[in-house]
Amino acid sequence: MIAVIDYGAGNLQSVVKALHFIGCDCTVTHRQEELLQADGAILPGVGSFADAMDCMNRSGATEAVRTFVASGKPLLGICLGLQLLFDSSEESPGAKGLGLLKGSITRIPSAGGTLKIPHMGWNSLSIAQRNGIFKDVPEEVYVYFVHSYYLQADDPAIVAARTQYGVSIDAAIQYRNLFATQFHPEKSGKVGLQILRNFAEMTGR
Repeated sequence: MIAVIDYGAGNLQSVVKALHFIGCDCTVTHRQEELLQADGAILPGVGSFADAMDCMNRSGATEAVRTFVASGKPLLGICLGLQLLFDSSEESPGAKGLGLLKGSITRIPSAGGTLKIPHMGWNSLSIAQRNGIFKDVPEEVYVYFVHSYYLQADDPAIVAARTQYGVSIDAAIQYRNLFATQFHPEKSGKVGLQILRNFAEMTGR
């Protein structure tokens, strides 16, 4: 069973539908006891960094996620769910993230107004780690992004894929039992479904 973490912010249904489509059982929860019973967890995210962390703190999901990650079971962050794994974001000065990884979350530069922000649409990936969630995923595939802020990881070794949108964007990370994508695998067609299948395989589902 995969737990989709519901902290009261964002639409979870597209993730749930994608998991059902690949034949994976899932439950939607923020409760620590239910989360720890799951074989893996997905942390989705829509909206602002501060609002999401406020919702997580109020719901108890913050401590539940930290405890789950400490258990060694795999967790997949999606979009804002990737950014929440880090200490902070330029979007919300003073708001504290989960602090599980180190890196900067900063606004995508508009290049003098020549780039549309938010970055919304399909971009190709340059895959750096051809294992984990990217097993059997071909090079230079296109995936779907919706974001205004982007990750630059402190440790390049955790970066599993990058994309270009005016700047080089760390589009996915893999570190021990932590996996995350800035793009939306549940909205990225066959490629995204393969990424979700790979994650499900890690959970034993």
